[in-house]
Amino acid sequence: MLLAHLVAALGGPLLVRWIGRNAFYPLAVVPGASALWLATLDPRELAEAPRVESVPWIPAFGIDLAFRLDALSWVLALIATGIGAIVLLYCARYFKDTEPGLGRFAGVLTAFAGAMVGLVLADDVMVIYTFWELTTVFSYLLVGHYQDKQASRRAALNALISTTAGGLAMLVGLLMVAAPAGSLRLSVIVADPMWEQGGPYLVTAMVLILVGATSKSALVPTHFWLPGAMAAPTPVSAYLHAAAMVKAGIYLILRMAPALTHLEVVSMVLAGVGAVTMLVGGWRAMRQTDIKLLLAYGTVSQLGFLAAVAAVATHDAVLVGLAMLIAHAVFKAPLFMVVGIIDKKFGTRDLRVLSGVARAAPIVTVIGVVSAASMAAVPPLYGFVAKEAIYTALWYAGGWQRLLLLALIAGSILTVAYSWRFVHGAFGAAPGAPRVQTPRIEVLNWLPPALVAVFSVVLSLAAGPLEETLRAHTALLPETGEDVHLAVVPHLGVPLLASGLTLGLGIALCLLARPFATLQKALSPQTWAEGGVLEAFDAERGFRRLLRGTDALSIVATTLFQRGSLPYTLGTMMVVLIALVIPVALTQSPLPDNLVLFQHPLELILLPVAGLAALGAARSRRRLRAVFLITVTGYSVALLFLVAGSPDVAITQALVETAMTVVLVLVLRRLPIHFSRRPLRIGAWGRWGIAIATAVVLCGGTLYAADARYREALGPGLIEKAYTIGGGHNVVNVTLVDARVWDTMGEIGVLLVVATGVASLIFVTRRERPISRVRDLESKTSIWRRRIDSELPQNALDFDARPDEVAGGNRWRTWLSAGLTLAPERRMVILEVITRISFPLMMMFSVYLLMAGHNTPGGGFAGGLVAGLALALRYLAGGRYELSEAAPVQAGFVLGGGMAIAVLAGVLPLLFGGTVFASATPVVQVPLLGELHFPSALIFDVGVYLVVLGVMLDFLRSLGAQIDQQQEAETDAR
Repeated sequence: MLLAHLVAALGGPLLVRWIGRNAFYPLAVVPGASALWLATLDPRELAEAPRVESVPWIPAFGIDLAFRLDALSWVLALIATGIGAIVLLYCARYFKDTEPGLGRFAGVLTAFAGAMVGLVLADDVMVIYTFWELTTVFSYLLVGHYQDKQASRRAALNALISTTAGGLAMLVGLLMVAAPAGSLRLSVIVADPMWEQGGPYLVTAMVLILVGATSKSALVPTHFWLPGAMAAPTPVSAYLHAAAMVKAGIYLILRMAPALTHLEVVSMVLAGVGAVTMLVGGWRAMRQTDIKLLLAYGTVSQLGFLAAVAAVATHDAVLVGLAMLIAHAVFKAPLFMVVGIIDKKFGTRDLRVLSGVARAAPIVTVIGVVSAASMAAVPPLYGFVAKEAIYTALWYAGGWQRLLLLALIAGSILTVAYSWRFVHGAFGAAPGAPRVQTPRIEVLNWLPPALVAVFSVVLSLAAGPLEETLRAHTALLPETGEDVHLAVVPHLGVPLLASGLTLGLGIALCLLARPFATLQKALSPQTWAEGGVLEAFDAERGFRRLLRGTDALSIVATTLFQRGSLPYTLGTMMVVLIALVIPVALTQSPLPDNLVLFQHPLELILLPVAGLAALGAARSRRRLRAVFLITVTGYSVALLFLVAGSPDVAITQALVETAMTVVLVLVLRRLPIHFSRRPLRIGAWGRWGIAIATAVVLCGGTLYAADARYREALGPGLIEKAYTIGGGHNVVNVTLVDARVWDTMGEIGVLLVVATGVASLIFVTRRERPISRVRDLESKTSIWRRRIDSELPQNALDFDARPDEVAGGNRWRTWLSAGLTLAPERRMVILEVITRISFPLMMMFSVYLLMAGHNTPGGGFAGGLVAGLALALRYLAGGRYELSEAAPVQAGFVLGGGMAIAVLAGVLPLLFGGTVFASATPVVQVPLLGELHFPSALIFDVGVYLVVLGVMLDFLRSLGAQIDQQQEAETDAR
């Protein structure tokens, strides 16, 4: 089912582009077929033997793609798929082909249906959270469908922030209970005997879990986001806020019911929150003139009702709560669809304007009246059957549950009143308003809501079998009081009297609508409160104030810690590091017991050299001197690696230092020669103090980290496996391109991003410029930046790029291809000679490092650096035209090609039945050379080689050639 929803969601935009709004019909097949398959299952069998599917996902953490279909998930999945299919059918006639973003909407709505199904089927805590947040993200996209409307964007953001915050709290709570249960399976956690012991720890965890449920189901104080979400298209309201997303919180409460029975205090608090939500939602619904907004607040009220009943967590309460959950789905979804028809056909949702809809649209009116009557619990509809069962369960449970019953009766009175307000406002006569025109309403417009509304009648006739089906889930819960039954004709008693009282007082409230409206207006905080008092009573205003306060705090924090000063930013980070480490360091011994001062006599020379170079760099006022002193520290570290027996790391360190020195020297051309002076000596002492303290912290942390080993080192065990599995003797290289290939893949990805970022800072107008070759220059080209007052022979001032047969040999008067494009005062003949000799040798050496790295020191990274340094040598000796002659390709092409080859190395084994990045070492007999081994990891190493080469080429083009051009332009301007 999940895979089918995923495929349908991905294909939804293409279908809409192909057949327009009719694409919703084939999309509805997926949830429809899922609902039909679920309907063939017996929930009683699922309760005794749930269907379980599990695939390892992250075995190291015990996380599996675990799904469990039992009686409870069967009910929720059937609602999500069944009503989801009907809503998709409804969309086919609700929207027009010209609807903006219809393809995206179709894909997201189908994906949301799949995410909701995944949520109720998931059993692993991490999988539950994943689907939980997927529903949040998809609802954000659906609510914000009308991107050009501020109300839609604001409502989507409110829903996203509220439900995401609750989801994070839920995740923490679930992980808290997963630890003592020893499992991430929710079914195991709920059944664990730890709940019988109770305690503050479990209470805290349960509260965090229920915070997620309350935010998802829009309970007080996060109830404000759901009415705001009515800015979404009506199909979104009919599905997400009636049958799917808002049910997720109720589902979680029902799922945690076996644990809630042992935490009565938490159960009472949650029931109280639900009751308050029911009253608040009903009260606000009575004030609405937009019939869609009226239903939205009615949904808030009904969700509070469901949460209050589910919080009781007894056998009977869960039974009647499930019954009411089904009732809410089958009457609220058609009500929203009816509102959508009214809005589309009559052009308004204002009950003060709608007049005579009953005559103009009789079938739609019947659907709306039946659904509203079920919402008001009018007998013999199914809404009455479910609500009567709730009254019975709470009354016979006794204790605090009878107090809860009184609150729910009060909320149900409001339900009757706003149900009548909806019916009268949508279908009755509006005083002073003209009668609406009779529109043409097609069968496919009203058929989807009719298919759902009919269940409000059918389910009341099938109350007995339905009760037997729902009891399959409640069998494991404790039984209290008398057994409660779903019955169309209830027994005489207090619950039936309460139902009659609810209907009677609700009707009375309808008759006294005007006095009640006057009372509401007088009691409304908007009448007598202002400022902070009003925000305290208005959840949405308070939420916006919280967001404004957060924004203001972030501005203060940003201006305090991010001043645009690199020393200040680094200093802040270092001070935080020191502050975090010092309290821990004070609990440790001064030095580890097994400390060895030095391993080799050369360390006594290299360490002082590195230290003195670092001190000199810190004290230097000239930037170039500081760069060279930093390079000395890098080379010293490379020698330390070499002394320690790590030639691979030493080579890489030396090459990286060389490359960085070249890059820094190129950058220095655009910076002042000297560092700026600091007027206050106290500032200098402070920086010295932070630097020294950071060095002590880092060195000390390294010492203690080395002393903290409690397992055998992995290195010795890799030596044999590097050859038998990876096909190489160089353990370091085999580890990088084989055993830990995903790490290296991430690193070359970072290199690509860095190169792109650096180049983007330099290339202001275009990322890839045409490469200027020598042959593209004019036949007589002025030497780059020749001084005007220079007196030189004419043949030294012009460079002839024509072929030899035309130029007569004048072309080859230089050691490098583009040597004469430099002004004479910029040329160094000895450097050109060295470059002419060294470049081919360096390129050959880079290829050697690439090919031999699997068995001897080297590899693609080192080889790429050597090749990049060879290009740097050509650039430094001959200028930017020489760089183009050496590498007449775009850096982006080299980078992309290298990344493509690296990805190909991972995918290629799949074509031969292997796994991603699987290893193979074919052996080839070559004449004269003998037996040669070609490990498959060499392909990946070639990708690494090209990525590193592309990065160096990008640096030379951006920090070298591009800055050259900028300086030329500045000189011309002067």
